[in-house]
Amino acid sequence: MAGIDTDRIANAVAEILAAIGEDPTRPGLVDTPRRVALAHAEYFSGLGRDPLEHLVDTLPVDSATGDLVLLRDIEVRSMCEHHLLPFTGVAHIAYAPRERIIGLGRLPLVVDTLASRPQLQERLTEEIADAVQAGLDPRGVLVVVDAAHQCVSARGVRQTRSSTVTMAARGTLADPTGRAEIITMIGAPRV
Repeated sequence: MAGIDTDRIANAVAEILAAIGEDPTRPGLVDTPRRVALAHAEYFSGLGRDPLEHLVDTLPVDSATGDLVLLRDIEVRSMCEHHLLPFTGVAHIAYAPRERIIGLGRLPLVVDTLASRPQLQERLTEEIADAVQAGLDPRGVLVVVDAAHQCVSARGVRQTRSSTVTMAARGTLADPTGRAEIITMIGAPRV
């Protein structure tokens, strides 16, 4: 992966293993530094990538488009920049088209690009909304992210059942009434 020095990561992991009193050359750990390095290359593959690259092949709005596009339950996997521990959950993206729409498979690519870098959930939510706004110029955008953080569940306060919900709204979807309708749609059971 371009820009990510996996050899340097592997050396750092071997040093961490030694620093906690382990032998990085013992059979169970000998390949761990390389595996961790490859995993980190994947975790941070969004660094240096522009999320707008996924929003270039837009389609014109026509009478069949409707007033709102909502894609629910986009899987999110990111790495909290405070402890370098994962947080996982779902993102929901709604937008009110103006002149363009995008293939639905493109929105998860935007989420993945932005999530694949050291992140804060609050910033990730804002960045997704900004990318959709910049890439599609909709009348409004609403992004809701609901995620569980291992820095909360696996260490410190160890709240294993908690999750964090963040929201970012732009344009017409910043109106509380419009947001309430969309939040209801996000929580509605599947048909």
